[in-house]
Amino acid sequence: MQPPNTHFDLIVRAGRIVCSRSGIDGPGHVAVRDDRIAVVGQASTAKVDPATANRSFDFPDGILLPGLIDLHAHPANSGSVFGVSPDDHVVPYGTTTVLSQGDAGASTIDQYVEETISASRTSILLAINLSRIGESASHGCFEDLDNADVDACATAIDRYRELIPAVAVNVSHRACGDTDPREVMRRGVKVAEQTELPILFGMRRPEDWPLDQQLNLLRPGDIVTYCYRSQPHCIVQGGQVLPCIRDARTRGILFDVGHGTSAFCFDVAQAAIEDGFLPDTVSTDLQRFHIDQPVRHDLPIVMSELRAAGMPENEVFAAVTSRPASLLKLDDSGVLRANAVADLTVLEACNGAQFGDVKGRFGSGTLWASAFVVKRGRVITT
Repeated sequence: MQPPNTHFDLIVRAGRIVCSRSGIDGPGHVAVRDDRIAVVGQASTAKVDPATANRSFDFPDGILLPGLIDLHAHPANSGSVFGVSPDDHVVPYGTTTVLSQGDAGASTIDQYVEETISASRTSILLAINLSRIGESASHGCFEDLDNADVDACATAIDRYRELIPAVAVNVSHRACGDTDPREVMRRGVKVAEQTELPILFGMRRPEDWPLDQQLNLLRPGDIVTYCYRSQPHCIVQGGQVLPCIRDARTRGILFDVGHGTSAFCFDVAQAAIEDGFLPDTVSTDLQRFHIDQPVRHDLPIVMSELRAAGMPENEVFAAVTSRPASLLKLDDSGVLRANAVADLTVLEACNGAQFGDVKGRFGSGTLWASAFVVKRGRVITT
């Protein structure tokens, strides 16, 4: 009989295991007990006996990563016009933790916590919308300026502090309508400063409000999403990243992809990456309008597109594991180490894939797809 401390619920072996935080990169295995990682072993230093586990899985051609973290999407079982079921459309495809970009605000957060966060096996955090109504209406959430309620937002954050790592402030024309985006931003900064949280920021088109003026209102640790879109704003001009964008990064502002239905352009991504401007995080902006598309819109596909645009592979992996975990202050997620939460994703690759952007331009490269997912020690897909 095996001693209790040498028996595991699950062992996953892979031809390559990668952890940006611990520096692991090579063949190996991860052993799981209950909802925690018990052992991380590399093939060069340790062997594992499948008989020591209740279940064992082997992926000789796979890449085993910590469970993927999507910093910008729309998980919602109810209440959001953009929402998708996280347990149906997020975790089975490799993402074990997801940050909602503003699906709920102060008036809808109770419902969101009860019907989405508490009811899902996917780990969900909320970048609370500055707007009281969140994304519950078909019109822009700031079309009525009264919805940008500083006191209500701050009170909701105090009530659900452990679930809210950021404040979502989108000053786009779609979100604001005829409302002055400067006043929306002023109120968003006030909430963020009062609660000591970062802003997840969606920019305004520059003809309405110059980008440098918008970015100068952000603080170190704030996050700009939709960073590789071509319209209605673009961070690249003449093949080079705009000086105001570089200045913002120098000041500690972070940049996220937020792919979405219209926010990723290969030309912009390639130019920015060639100019040395990589995103800090890679995210999907997954929403209900993606669900019926011929090609699935999941995080491994978005990762594949960034790799095809020239982003180094290990940078892509860090941008969906260790970096978002750090931004969200998830100390035991986004990492492969003993006692960390047992969230695992195995990717398998198909070469020669074609990727299309919102303008119909194509890139080609390796397509990653989720082959196996473990969420808190539970096998989700096989």
